[in-house]
Amino acid sequence: MKKKQMIGLVVAVILFIVTGVVSVFTNTLSQNFLQENIGTMLTGNFEFNAPVKDYIGIVEVSGTIQEQTATGMFETAEGYQHTTTLEYIDNLMGDSKNKGILLYVDSPGGTVYESEELYLKLMEYKETTGRPIWGYMAHYAASGGYMVSMAADKIFANANTTTGSIGVIMSGYDVSGLYEKLGIRYISITSGENKDSSVMTEEQMAIYQAQVDEYYTKFVGIVSESRGMSEEEVKALADGRTYTALQALDNGLIDSIALYEDMTDTMSQELGVYTYYSLESTSDFLSSLFSQVGKLIPKSEAQILTETAAGLESGVPMYYAEHLE
Repeated sequence: MKKKQMIGLVVAVILFIVTGVVSVFTNTLSQNFLQENIGTMLTGNFEFNAPVKDYIGIVEVSGTIQEQTATGMFETAEGYQHTTTLEYIDNLMGDSKNKGILLYVDSPGGTVYESEELYLKLMEYKETTGRPIWGYMAHYAASGGYMVSMAADKIFANANTTTGSIGVIMSGYDVSGLYEKLGIRYISITSGENKDSSVMTEEQMAIYQAQVDEYYTKFVGIVSESRGMSEEEVKALADGRTYTALQALDNGLIDSIALYEDMTDTMSQELGVYTYYSLESTSDFLSSLFSQVGKLIPKSEAQILTETAAGLESGVPMYYAEHLE
C-alpha cells in the first residue's frame, strides 16, 4: 500500500473512532429509554422493538432482492436482508399485538427465487392472520419489487415512483475475448453439449428462453390475480417497460398516489392503529468500524477481475430492471 494511502487510512480510522464513540454513547442512552417501554425480538443481526400496544409492522424492502450473505464478526449488514425479513414476518404472524403490515418497497427487483419467496411469505401472513398489508412504493418498485407489492391489499406510490418492468431477464457476457487478451485460457470438460454455455449456441438460447417464459407466465399470473385483471390485460402492459406513478395508476397497476405521511395517516385511520415499528440494526461500534475500514482498502486488479467475471457469468434468472441501476 502506498504511503499516501496509508496516511489517509489512518486519518479515516481516527475520525471514525471519534464519531463512533459519540454515536455509541447517544445510542446507548436511547436504547435504555426504549427498553423501559417496549419488548425486544431479535432476528439475525437486527432487533425488533415490539411495542406493548397494538401496532403496524413496517416491512422494508430496500435495494436488490437477493440471497442474504453471511456477515463476519466485524462486518455490517447492508441493503435488503432476505432471511432476516422472512423471520421478521414470521414474528409478526405470531404476535397478536400486530394488526397489519406496511410494506415499504424501494427496489429495482432481484432474483426470481428470493422475489417469489418473499411474495409467498407475505401472502402466508395474510392467509394465516387475516390482517391487511398495505404497500408503499418509494423511488423504485420495479420488476421483483413490483411482484412483492402484489401481496398488498392497497398499493400507494409517490408521485415520482418508477414501477412496472414486469418481466424476466437472464443475462451474461461472453468474456472469452477478454480472457484471450489477458492471456487467460478457459477450459471446460463437460458431460454434455449443453453443460457449458460460455459461448451460447442456438439450442442453448432456446433452452434458456423456455425457462424465462415460464417465470414470466408465473409473474403475469400473480399480477393478474392481485390486480383483478385478465392475463391478456397484464401482458399488454408487461413487455418489460417501466411506468411513472401516474401511468401505473391509469393502467390499474397501483391504487393511489400519495406522500408517505398521507398514506400512513390513511392506513391508521382505517385500521384504528397509530403505532408503527420496524427492525433496527444491532451492529455494534467495532463491527461498523472494521466494515468501513475494509472499504477503504483498495482491491487489487486480480480481485476486481475475479469478482466482475463471477457476476457476469452467473446466468441467474432475475425479476430485475437493469436500466434502474
